Amino acid sequence: MSAETYRDAWGIPHLRAATAGELARAQGRVTARDRAWQLEVERHRAQGTSASFLGPGALSWDRLARRARLADTARRCFAALEDKDPETAAWVREYTDGVNEGLAACDAPEFARTGLAPGRWEPWTPLAVWLATHILFAGFPAKLWREHITAHLGPDAVALFATDGPGTAGSNGWLVSGERTVTGHAIVAGDPHRFIEEPGVYQQIHLSCPEFDVVGLAVPGVPGIAHFGHTGTVAWAITNAMADYQDLYRERLRRTGAGVEALGPDGTWHRAARHTETIHVAGEDSVEVEVIETDRGPVIAGGPEGLDDGTPAALSLRYPPRVTADLGFGALLPLLRARRVADVDRALDAWAEPVNVVQAADTEGGLLHRVAGRVPVRATANRLRPVPAWEPGHAWTGWHTPPRAGLTDGVAVMANQRGPATPLGVEFAPPHRADRIAALLAGKERWSAADMPALHTDTHLASAGPLLDLVTALDGLSPGAAALRDRLLAWDRHMDADSAGAAAYAAVRGAVVRHLAAHPALAPAAVPPAYPEVLQPWLALVPRIAYALEYLLRAEDPYGIDRAEAVRAALEEVAAEPPAGTWGDTHRLAPWRALPDTSGSPEPGLSGDHDCVLCTSAVPGLTDRAARGPAARYVWDLADRRRSGWVVPHGASGVPGSPHHRDQQPLWLGGELAPVVTDFDRLTKETDD
Repeated sequence: MSAETYRDAWGIPHLRAATAGELARAQGRVTARDRAWQLEVERHRAQGTSASFLGPGALSWDRLARRARLADTARRCFAALEDKDPETAAWVREYTDGVNEGLAACDAPEFARTGLAPGRWEPWTPLAVWLATHILFAGFPAKLWREHITAHLGPDAVALFATDGPGTAGSNGWLVSGERTVTGHAIVAGDPHRFIEEPGVYQQIHLSCPEFDVVGLAVPGVPGIAHFGHTGTVAWAITNAMADYQDLYRERLRRTGAGVEALGPDGTWHRAARHTETIHVAGEDSVEVEVIETDRGPVIAGGPEGLDDGTPAALSLRYPPRVTADLGFGALLPLLRARRVADVDRALDAWAEPVNVVQAADTEGGLLHRVAGRVPVRATANRLRPVPAWEPGHAWTGWHTPPRAGLTDGVAVMANQRGPATPLGVEFAPPHRADRIAALLAGKERWSAADMPALHTDTHLASAGPLLDLVTALDGLSPGAAALRDRLLAWDRHMDADSAGAAAYAAVRGAVVRHLAAHPALAPAAVPPAYPEVLQPWLALVPRIAYALEYLLRAEDPYGIDRAEAVRAALEEVAAEPPAGTWGDTHRLAPWRALPDTSGSPEPGLSGDHDCVLCTSAVPGLTDRAARGPAARYVWDLADRRRSGWVVPHGASGVPGSPHHRDQQPLWLGGELAPVVTDFDRLTKETDD
């Protein structure tokens, strides 16, 4: 049987073939048809060549990709995969062959706009795309922030500012066992929080062959279904474990007649690998990049001459796939073939990165709640900050055994808070989302799949408490500020798009953040070190204050800052010019696009906030617009897969003008799910490939 492509009412591809290899080829072809421009952008980002058509704004990322050796690491990992797991390597080759076939026939309008033609995918390109997508996922630049804030405020400031930072990605996930459902079978549900991109970072897809039949959310450019899938008898989902598995080393480098040397922990100078690469920049001169790699890893900032501002510093990055030549792709086929929780568990033993908390359930009552991924064993200092490469005691000495956990009252909840991954991480998300999900689940004895969207879209903001407590205690306010205080105290603490109270709270919160950032005790930290631009979001003071605001407002001695006066000043400021509308008027979606949107359509207003279960993250003090949010929602029903549901922020097609380019957005905004359809008799046949 040749590969067949079907579509459902939402344009979601359903593929059927005789073998796993043919199915991978079909997946590559249909992904290229639906997401050609997205694939081209991701290929360039993975190779560090995106500035060649996006211009100088992409140069800092390209430098990081080159200096971190993402493409070279992907090549190494694929070569090792061919040696150790030839079946998976051949399967990946089939996928890239399909991508190339699909790209050869694509007519995405972005290529005409840019004058580009699709480039060729190599067998290692999916691995490079995976690396590029996740290299910043663990937030290693947070180590630079800890060092920066310690230099200005002392070591105690690290804990005060420790919260889910602006550059990380998270998720909600919950597992409800059969004892707590109306059917007696488990439900797995949740939503990954990532930067919202158009086209989306997840691709809804159905893959069927005699070996397996799986629906799930794929990463465009990567074969199979890694993060979220349902085989009919077992389903799995992930959240970011917030583990720390990448290290930064301060390097002492020197130039010699033969190249570059690095001082090692043995007290001697060792030859570092060195070469130069050229980055082409649209509209500007090409840029030469020096690529250096020490025994620790690639140098991603600075060099023998230091940073751009003359600071004598160089930083190398050590990350597991560069060390092991294993990206964990050996888990992908076993996941598709899984029939029971035990199969998922065994497959995840091969997982590398990103490090995730996994929840899974099967139709026989099996349940799984574990961490999956590779975290090195090393000194505590490595996890906290950049460590000196020339001092002993900072080497990796093995790998942690991934922790496991059980359920409480038939439920497991993960929302990036401290949980089973606690021994592996440093900073975790505040507990508000996890606590709220657990409380909602505890409020009802039996749950159905149809009940789950109410959890997805809950907008209660528990982190508002500290600010509102300070507002309550204020006296001597102007009449306008007193009226604003009364409005805030009457507000129900739900960040609904149509709420004027939420808009007023957000305005006051943003003003408080700005007042704190301007305080003489904190203002010096607003000048970040001269690290590359791509790392600067982790070093920006205002977002750090915004996301740690509740802790700053509760701290016993916050560096002599009169927080009540800061709140008073913010209240008076907002009262003088109050927001005219509702939260959704300013809290609007701000998706990332490689090219400017030419449709003229306004971005929609959003409910939710950073610490709501409906996590739509703005940056208080800077903007109400939300660049991060639910990149998908899913409900996997183990009683009957046909009662499952899913949705993405835009649509199944990445082609502007397609009827399925943004047709799921009304569902996404309204908290609804599209039905999961797996019966080919209910689908529309598109092609025989």
